Amino acid sequence: MPKHAVFTMKLETELRDQFMAEAQACHRPASQIIREMMRDFVQKQHESREYEAFLQQKIKLARASVEAQRGHSHEDIEAEFAARRAKASRLE
Repeated sequence: MPKHAVFTMKLETELRDQFMAEAQACHRPASQIIREMMRDFVQKQHESREYEAFLQQKIKLARASVEAQRGHSHEDIEAEFAARRAKASRLE
């Protein structure tokens, strides 16, 4: 990928020196490491937003289900799973 932009940032001298020493120790250009970190950050942010949208959609559907009275009470769920546990223990 051709490089078309310069990114300038301010940071503590000690952090810069430590970073440059570690980059040199692993025989990699500092700019390559920074690009990888930036790509990782962008990817994680994208995934986070997608997951948040997914959760919001699930919440919206669940609320619509409750409002339409298609939900189940806590007692109904407990009774159903108690029956499932009892059946499973008989099969063992």
